[in-house]
Amino acid sequence: MNKDDFNEGLLGFLDASPTPFHATQNMAKMLENAGFVRLIEEEKWKLKEGSKYYVTRNDSSLIAFTYPKASNYMMLGCHTDSPNLKLKPNPVIKEHGVVKFAVQPYGGLLLNPWFDRDLSLAGKVSYLNAKDEIKETLIDVQKSIAIIPSLAIHLDKKANEDRTVNKQTDISPILSTNDDFEFSDFIRWQLEKNEIRDVKDIYASELSLYTTQKASYVGLRDDFIASARLDNLLSCYVGLLSLCSADAEEPMLLIASDHEEVGSRSSSGAGGSFLENTLTRMYPNYDDYMHMIRTSIMISADNAHALHPNYADKHDKNHSPYINKGTVIKVNANQKYASNTTSISRFMHVANRVGEPYQQFVTRSDMGCGSTIGPITATRLGIETLDIGLPTYAMHSIRELAGADDAFSLYKILLGWRD
Repeated sequence: MNKDDFNEGLLGFLDASPTPFHATQNMAKMLENAGFVRLIEEEKWKLKEGSKYYVTRNDSSLIAFTYPKASNYMMLGCHTDSPNLKLKPNPVIKEHGVVKFAVQPYGGLLLNPWFDRDLSLAGKVSYLNAKDEIKETLIDVQKSIAIIPSLAIHLDKKANEDRTVNKQTDISPILSTNDDFEFSDFIRWQLEKNEIRDVKDIYASELSLYTTQKASYVGLRDDFIASARLDNLLSCYVGLLSLCSADAEEPMLLIASDHEEVGSRSSSGAGGSFLENTLTRMYPNYDDYMHMIRTSIMISADNAHALHPNYADKHDKNHSPYINKGTVIKVNANQKYASNTTSISRFMHVANRVGEPYQQFVTRSDMGCGSTIGPITATRLGIETLDIGLPTYAMHSIRELAGADDAFSLYKILLGWRD
């Protein structure tokens, strides 16, 4: 695979994955096309050496792995969720001549870029069917149905000086001037689009707004990739293609967890039991399990802050990653990142061997740094762990920016891990 084919696939994956549910569904389809067999957590597993498997939890987290004789795994961890605006359970507000959605921010998102964007809606819905069975399905409206209009500068003279955003009152998207809108009818219409018509009642939903602007190249020479949800679907895609390219006899595992942006404390987050449960089923003998843990490595892949050319003073000048200059190794003395001498050296060795660049990132000592699944996984499993990321601008914006070279470079490093 060349870089152009890799990036075209990436753009398609980003556009098709507006929520963690859709990302997980799309990854599952790609894994099945690559010969991976689905496992169900509630059922008894009968794993066969030389086979490839995947399993999901909550429809929003996924683990996929080869199952060879060797057990010294290269594991790659990433997350499926991104900061966004989620609908509240009773989302419809009718006032001042319009119909609005009541929303709550998910994760540490930049709010200002959400104004004046064409927005759609996607997520998971549970309903009661004609047989009194509770069913769940995914929906994606795809059409631009809402927008959060800015307040005109004539009514806010200081808008360009000290604009703040109230999370309760300022960010309700408007979707209609027709006040006969009913949310349950809207959901039924979406279910009918999915050929689901035996609906007795709508029970619950987890729905998120997203921009309908497509992922695209930007730059004189297509230097950049601009998209929503680069943090962290960029890493999901790199890990997925690396695993799909791996031979069944190469011990490799991918975990894509939900809820990283809100602390990973959930049954489907990295702080939950999903990975540990899966690994103990793969290796039910404790000595075999411990041998696997202590001979394997977890590479936690989450986006890294590239040196912003307009705000260079926000970075440590000796540890400032550049776009399109390679994968970033993250280091933090207070264990906000799990990288250590051993795990860093292993990554450097492979990158040097395949001729791919890497950089190092340390946040300014007078500023905090983001969290990742790396320390959580290292603590829970006792596995050697490395934190890396792909350099990115505008992290947690509705539209982020990454380099067109970096993801493919990391993909080649991961492919070279077993050479």
